[in-house]
Amino acid sequence: MHLFQQHAVKDLAATSSLIPVIDYGPYFAGVPGALQRLAEELRYACETVGFFYALNHGVAQETIDRAFAASRRFHGLPLEQKLKLRLNENNIGYLPMNASVQGASTVHKATKPNQNESFFISHDRGVDHPDVIAGIKLRGRNQWPENARGLREDMMAYFHALNAMCTRMLPPFAVALDMPEDFFGRFFANEGHVNLRFLHYPPQEDMGENTFGTAPHTDNSFMTALARTDVPGLAIRLPSGEWLPPPIIPGTFLINLGNMMRRWSNDRFLSTPHGVFNESGTDRYSIAYFHSPNPDSVIECLPSCVSEDNPPRYPAVVYRELVLEFYRKNYFHQKGHESEAAKQVTSPTQVGEVEARQRRG
Repeated sequence: MHLFQQHAVKDLAATSSLIPVIDYGPYFAGVPGALQRLAEELRYACETVGFFYALNHGVAQETIDRAFAASRRFHGLPLEQKLKLRLNENNIGYLPMNASVQGASTVHKATKPNQNESFFISHDRGVDHPDVIAGIKLRGRNQWPENARGLREDMMAYFHALNAMCTRMLPPFAVALDMPEDFFGRFFANEGHVNLRFLHYPPQEDMGENTFGTAPHTDNSFMTALARTDVPGLAIRLPSGEWLPPPIIPGTFLINLGNMMRRWSNDRFLSTPHGVFNESGTDRYSIAYFHSPNPDSVIECLPSCVSEDNPPRYPAVVYRELVLEFYRKNYFHQKGHESEAAKQVTSPTQVGEVEARQRRG
């Protein structure tokens, strides 16, 4: 029995209602008073559970469907072809099985590699982009497979749609934290640190202790928008300590706050632990969009969230430093990474061997 089962919620139906469904329609339509009402709903969700469903989000279902089709197409490519796009120093490209661990997690001690493969993309910068020419960290180029017509277009269409959606969502978060509605916008200017991760969880063969598709962790983002298929596997840890498999609600994105929102709000808003265990017996796909500030941004506790009785819990820090530390702890290929999980991968060929066996089988 794995962790999510050991500490599962007792009443699934009743507990599932703890994650609110928030309707963005009136706010996106410019209805008078909608911003303040939305901010109040967000404040409650962010202070109590750290997750919510976004309804009437404005992203076309066709865009979402095409993104999932592109993800399945990518992950269906031969392993040798995907490995040509191995995740680079900017964490853009292909992450094979057995190549990461939730080493940065403060909510769980991960000792085994994550059992998922992923394809990461970001802003589709050209070779003449000033930051690419200058070799600035975290400002690299996407890697694309050869002879994959339409895949790049469909993935980037989804990227741009989610980027636009999350940008529109920034003002209500600011108001929910008693800040001016335009406060967060400047931190995301000039290409915020935005990443789109196309995840594939094969049926989990290792049911041993501390083996997960993705081990329990919190995100390092400002916010994350997750799209899922109907295959279960995700679990989130409620403030009670129980683990809840959040139901899929058609027409919504599942939104969670990341560590940057927790840091900015001086722990007022929650960055809730979550993880994945795929015991469904079939392949599981999800798409995680991470919306985060420009790497040059200085993150410090908001004046509305500190006082004489509640001083800042975090020092001011440049976001790039937090991201690079997060990458070092989680990804085996990053310079300086050390973990017991990485030591279990005894050779480069072992990375991805689970998928290779499945291809042969």
